[in-house]
Amino acid sequence: MIGRIQEIKELNRMYDSRESEFVAVYGRRRVGKTYLIRETFAGRFSFTHTGLLGVSMSRQLSYFYQSLKEYGCTESRTPKDWFEAFQYLKKTLGMSSADRKVVFIDELPWMDSPKSEFLVALGAFWNDWCSARKDILFIVCGSASSWIVNRLFRNKGALHNRVTCRIRLMPFTLGECEKYVVERGVSMSRIDIAECYMAVGGIPYYWHYLADGLSLAQNLDKMFFAANAPLKNEFVELYSSLFRDSANHMKVVSALAGRKSGLIRSEISAATGIPATGRLTDILETLEQSGFVQACPPYGNRKRGSLYRLIDNFTIFHFAFLSSPRTNPAFWQSTMTSPAIAAWRGLSFERLCSQHIDQIKRSLGILGVNAEVYTWRHVADDAYPQGAQIDLLIDRADRVVDICEMKFTGRPYAIDKDAAANLCTKVEAFRNVTKTTKSIQLVMVTSSGLARTMYSGVVNREVSLDDLFA
Repeated sequence: MIGRIQEIKELNRMYDSRESEFVAVYGRRRVGKTYLIRETFAGRFSFTHTGLLGVSMSRQLSYFYQSLKEYGCTESRTPKDWFEAFQYLKKTLGMSSADRKVVFIDELPWMDSPKSEFLVALGAFWNDWCSARKDILFIVCGSASSWIVNRLFRNKGALHNRVTCRIRLMPFTLGECEKYVVERGVSMSRIDIAECYMAVGGIPYYWHYLADGLSLAQNLDKMFFAANAPLKNEFVELYSSLFRDSANHMKVVSALAGRKSGLIRSEISAATGIPATGRLTDILETLEQSGFVQACPPYGNRKRGSLYRLIDNFTIFHFAFLSSPRTNPAFWQSTMTSPAIAAWRGLSFERLCSQHIDQIKRSLGILGVNAEVYTWRHVADDAYPQGAQIDLLIDRADRVVDICEMKFTGRPYAIDKDAAANLCTKVEAFRNVTKTTKSIQLVMVTSSGLARTMYSGVVNREVSLDDLFA
């Protein structure tokens, strides 16, 4: 298994516990939650079941009953409700001779249909039976992270504080994606791995569609633009499976996709027509919990409120290239040198760098230093008629601020006179506007290195693409 070292260690610790344990594994859909659990406990399950999306309570119960029968349930009829269903599960587990009974329920949020009292019955099952024993490892999993957080972790009823282990599974890093393609026998350069990451993020499910013997451009066409492309409809399927109010969630991410620097709540409300009330708060919170959106506090201006930024690579790729119909099955191959794709690469590389802050900090030798990450922008005024914007700023506890400038190019990036002047203006504007007394370092993060020119001395530190694979 690629990566997941700490998660496997934690799952095995729960297995070795001398108490019954309630484990919740959550994270973005397609990130590999089910694979992690099935691989970790292969051959050791006493019961497994997967909830169904968008079906009635009676259909859920019927399917649950079929799973019970596969594990030896002797009851002769489908349970009438969830209380009876969990009684059946108790009897089925009671027949197991395993010293440690591993129960895995996948896509648990899908089983909580309206008025089903599913959570009440689950609470009774855990409190009245599992917690009184010492041999149950009860694992639940769900892609609807907001449901896991709000209905399980924040439960104020019978399940309050009952989850004993929480594991949020994150996307692969660049380094883990490199290991994954090597394991699958796919030959890719690091710059191609980075560009693929910029399109689909570190989601293993998307990476498994890569075929050896094809260029990255050919692979992207096969995945997204060919007539039978497997991921052509992934955006709608993804959001529809995660959010009951998916139309409004898609409105919000659509609005954010058009603003790289992000939007504040009032701007999101104006762009989507969703009132800036509790409903918008819920939508933003569920998008954050699911890993699609990030709330970023602006540096030195907390009264203004957080900027919400779209951070899911696949969603951004969708709005850039897939939201309009494409009839060319070789779209990426035929346009890969176009200005539009060059602009997308530049913006996407900035986001990739933000997703690998630990790797940047390691390269700078400050991995152990407490630091906050911000964006910063200053609107045009008399002092700075062009304004100033910094997309990645590391504010360090050792009284240094790293201003990161990121460039994705096919050859070493050469700083010319105009670029040097622009960089110096950014540093000057930040120093003067924020009144910071900290030292400021200009850090250049590049895909192909920094060329030596008469102006490259304005850069204090360099971070390479290879550093991001650490």
